Amino acid sequence: MTDNTNKETSYKDAGVSIEKGDELVSRLKKIVNNNQKGAIGKLGGFGGLFDLSELGYKKPVLVSGTDGVGTKIKVAIENDVHETVGIDLVAMCVNDIIVQGAKPLFFLDYYACSKLNVGTAETVIKGIKTGCSIADCILIGGETAEMPGMYKPKDYDLAGFCVGVVEKEKMITGEDVIEDDVLIAVGSDGFHSNGYSLIRKILKDTKADLSQVIDEKKLLDHLLTPTRIYTKIILDLIQKIEIKSIAHITGGGIIENIPRTMPKNMSVTIDTGTWNMPPIFNWLSEQGNINQNEMFRTFNCGIGLVLCVNHKDADETINFLSNNNETAWKVGKVIENNGREKVQFK
Repeated sequence: MTDNTNKETSYKDAGVSIEKGDELVSRLKKIVNNNQKGAIGKLGGFGGLFDLSELGYKKPVLVSGTDGVGTKIKVAIENDVHETVGIDLVAMCVNDIIVQGAKPLFFLDYYACSKLNVGTAETVIKGIKTGCSIADCILIGGETAEMPGMYKPKDYDLAGFCVGVVEKEKMITGEDVIEDDVLIAVGSDGFHSNGYSLIRKILKDTKADLSQVIDEKKLLDHLLTPTRIYTKIILDLIQKIEIKSIAHITGGGIIENIPRTMPKNMSVTIDTGTWNMPPIFNWLSEQGNINQNEMFRTFNCGIGLVLCVNHKDADETINFLSNNNETAWKVGKVIENNGREKVQFK
């Protein structure tokens, strides 16, 4: 029997490397360069600082959002592709706050793992920085947690936190939505970051080949295509058009998310004949034998956002979006709530 009475114990013996954490922070300081107006200080402090007074808002309302990437991360881990999940993380948060007309200001991330792989973490956080650049906000801070026993050796998880700002009188609330307003769909870039537990089940059940080509792209590439970030186009659009409401089509799909932006006395009709569901969604539906209602309740089915505008503004809205490299079309309209489903398909 070995006598460990006098043996010194360190954090490293428990599986946590302070040195690796310090190395990651050192690398991140070279990646993150916050020169945006309002930013104060550098990475490494206990809290991120932002001076709102520099932005010149008269009656600023702060809008915050938090989200993760879900089990899409498992696809990234299992295939050792980590470049895009950071973009997903930013997208899921900033897309949630722009629906209220808010400009994203700053972002924080939480990276949790069992054993810190500095290279993997750096790659993921580079993706977060890329997402912030696309969204025109700054990565102001974050947290890396190494927790042996909580995760499998190569696993990690992500959470994101975003804060934005909007002038009080310019908030998009949905309160002014009325009958005969028009719904405009804005195209997605595939699955985005929702429904991956079901996707992964179907992949496992069918033993799907991730190298197979669907619609001129490998299945793995479809699975890891990052969530589209709509910040710039929406912020530009609301300077030109009165947008009454915006729904971000995330978890809960088309069926659950559109009603979140509608007054209680209003429902919507969605014309399924106005767009062709992208081939990757049709492939998934066929492989998993998923009916249409379940598809619309789980996935975005090719629609990233749904905007509600006055019918007189519909064509101008579509033209503006189309001229700025977005796919947009009239997908439905608002009707009075007749006691049936809040989202009715035809």
